[in-house]
Amino acid sequence: MLDSLERDRARLAQFIERHPRLFVLTGAGCSTDSGIPDYRDTDGGWKRPPPVTFQAFMGEESTRRRYWARSLVGWRRFGRAHPNDTHRALAKLEQDGRVDILITQNVDRLHQAAGSENVVDLHGRLDLVRCMHCETRSSRSDFQHALEHSNPDWLHLEATDAPDGDADLDGLDFSGFHVPPCPRCQGILKPDVVFFGENVPRERVDAGMRAVQDADALLVVGSSLMVYSGYRFAYAASRAGKPIAALNLGRTRADPLLTLKIDQPCAAALGFVI
Repeated sequence: MLDSLERDRARLAQFIERHPRLFVLTGAGCSTDSGIPDYRDTDGGWKRPPPVTFQAFMGEESTRRRYWARSLVGWRRFGRAHPNDTHRALAKLEQDGRVDILITQNVDRLHQAAGSENVVDLHGRLDLVRCMHCETRSSRSDFQHALEHSNPDWLHLEATDAPDGDADLDGLDFSGFHVPPCPRCQGILKPDVVFFGENVPRERVDAGMRAVQDADALLVVGSSLMVYSGYRFAYAASRAGKPIAALNLGRTRADPLLTLKIDQPCAAALGFVI
């Protein structure tokens, strides 16, 4: 008798077989096996306080100090994360001609590291730093060296990992933390990712909407879709009459729209691919 995982694998395999041109939309659940925590619980609620907003980061120097202090500690492990079997399975589906496009809400670039090529980083890339004045982009690794050079007293700190290169540093005084400015124009430096309260660039949304129309079906992997920037593609697929499958532990915002729901760990459910 088949157990629940085997049955779910078979159902997912049939969905992929029936729809050879997939639009894949991924979220944080893809990267938890790489040691990067996710944001939400199985009911779609926050596991910890919500991330910093764009407005607070740009408007308050104290917020920027706190953000970059936590990032200094968190980047040490985040920057060394490697792809896991979920990333490798999705890359294999692309290599087999099953995936037309993969749009990820993650900012870790692990899909690309696993071999996926046609990837849109919907929320940007944490491995880049952007000047909000002159638009110069530079390496996050280089900025890590600048942060460490400017704040040697912070190098001994260890903390629990939080999502997207953050670290839980509670009860510390951040007032003495120095955030280097842009070396070109002295402007504010921000990770090249979309913060809460910030708009996703139009060209990335347009790429997703074109993918909805071109694909046979939408496959959501590791996302609760609670954030509208990802949910919009499930809604558009439903409006276009495209089948939608979701592989995610727990509830998703798109549950009423789904053709197939697989409530299993991502790597285990996709184990038949690799």
